[in-house]
Amino acid sequence: MFRFFRSTENQRLIARLVRESFHEHKFGYGAAIVSMLVVAATTAGSAWILSVITNEFVIYKRADRVNWIALAVAAIFIAKGIANFVQAYFMSRVGNAIIADRQRKIYDRILAQGIEFYHTTSSSDLITRMTNNAQAARGVLDLVVTSYVRDLVTLIALVAVMVWKQPMLSLICFVIGPVAIYGVNRILKRVRSIAAMEFRSLGQIVHVMQETAIGVRVVKSFNLEGAMRKRMYKAVSDVENRANNIATLEAATSPVMETLAGLAIAGAVFVSGFLVLQGGQLPGNIMTFIAALLFAYEPAKRLARVRISLETGIVGVRMMFQLADRPLTLAEKPGAKPLQAGPGEIRFDNVSFAYPESPPVFEGFNLTLKAGKMTALVGPSGSGKSTILNLIMRMYDPQTGKVEFDGQDISFATLDSLRSKIAYVSQDTFLFAGTVMHNIRLGREDATDAEVIAAARAANAHEFISAMAKGYETEVGENGSLLSGGQRQRISIARAMLRDAEILLLDEATSALDAESEALFRDALQQLTVGRTTIVIAHRLSTVHQADTIVVLEKGKVQESGPHKTLLRQGGLYQKLYEYQLMP
Repeated sequence: MFRFFRSTENQRLIARLVRESFHEHKFGYGAAIVSMLVVAATTAGSAWILSVITNEFVIYKRADRVNWIALAVAAIFIAKGIANFVQAYFMSRVGNAIIADRQRKIYDRILAQGIEFYHTTSSSDLITRMTNNAQAARGVLDLVVTSYVRDLVTLIALVAVMVWKQPMLSLICFVIGPVAIYGVNRILKRVRSIAAMEFRSLGQIVHVMQETAIGVRVVKSFNLEGAMRKRMYKAVSDVENRANNIATLEAATSPVMETLAGLAIAGAVFVSGFLVLQGGQLPGNIMTFIAALLFAYEPAKRLARVRISLETGIVGVRMMFQLADRPLTLAEKPGAKPLQAGPGEIRFDNVSFAYPESPPVFEGFNLTLKAGKMTALVGPSGSGKSTILNLIMRMYDPQTGKVEFDGQDISFATLDSLRSKIAYVSQDTFLFAGTVMHNIRLGREDATDAEVIAAARAANAHEFISAMAKGYETEVGENGSLLSGGQRQRISIARAMLRDAEILLLDEATSALDAESEALFRDALQQLTVGRTTIVIAHRLSTVHQADTIVVLEKGKVQESGPHKTLLRQGGLYQKLYEYQLMP
């Protein structure tokens, strides 16, 4: 066990875990530790009192001390029972609190990360760290406390009783101990790599399950059940095999300890027999020594096996801290200030930007989006339209240049003040589990029912919502699975309308709407965008006829800019895109 703690990395991880957890739960841990000390003391007392019972009753035959000895025995075991209860009670409560605290901290850290983090980290890995790693932290802390306090102190107390009563016989145990530690060290070498692989396999199970649930239509339509089953079976088998390997290694410590303990006890009995029969030793002292030796076996066995358990748990703790320490891909700058109110002009000033490991999207890009006006962004795929929205919302920061709101660099603004000014509708419509009312109200959580219904009417969603059995209290299912694509999109549009933000961003917001619904939405949008800075991305150019300005992008550059009719007369890229859509 001690070599494990001499490992610099393990020592650092455990020290950090103890430091962060003990401070928050010092009362609970204090009560548990005091109780463990009582357990250790009463266990040693149980062995000690055997010499008193044997010598007083068998050798000295003092009947007047029977009552006091009986009361002492009862007191020892009552105290031990109460201490065990208090220890278990507080360790359980503190352990549950630590899991909850760790999960909150992990989730807060995940929420603080930028979009880039989510693109480079699988959701299955995050779920595994959120669940298993928090459990691992509790397990490691429980092992450290019980090993260092209950088991180690109990073992020291019992060894002290043994040495006090029979110093010569104690030497037998001191010879056997190093042999046991050597045997466990040999077993430990294989545990660390197996435990790390087991955590990865658990993540793979979650990953396959997520893909099955999210992509069930593709799985069914392409008859991929067999392929998905094969992947899941392999991941489950990997976890099973590695768990069996760890269990085998943990079990291997038992025969080592059983054999060595048996030899130690047999040797002690053999020698003690001669000491009592021929050496004149008091039988009570020998009885106490043997009892202490027997009592010491269990804590010694747990201490021998704790290293394997710690190696398994420390893998999860290491992964948890790796996530907690991972630098934020996007964060508020020191001294960030709320954005000041303004008319709502957005300006890209000499912006250069590239996604990780991708060619540049913009190089020296300049664009002004007029306040209170509707600007449409059109152009071929990959021209930078969605990137403009990402930079406006500060999902990413440009490598050079700046994005300004009313002359204020948004990279120096608080994220809350920036995003509170924006309402966003994505082409990848996402709804949360809950009711229709709940999903629309997320646009502005203090909105009244009447305001939610008004937003739904504006988004042409009220009619189909009212036709549902439970109306606005209808459950939408996971990611709106119980609704059609058009219904989901209209609810997300209603959510954005309810937000009533200064800036409205629409990224293919009408892609799932039929022609009639799109026409109704355009009418509502005309009312919604009055006096509001609106940026619309649309491949269907019929959606952007009414825009004050249409910006035509190609390969990260502005090719044309102006109203619909002006661009058609110019005969450039916009006219070509328009004619392509008119072709039968």
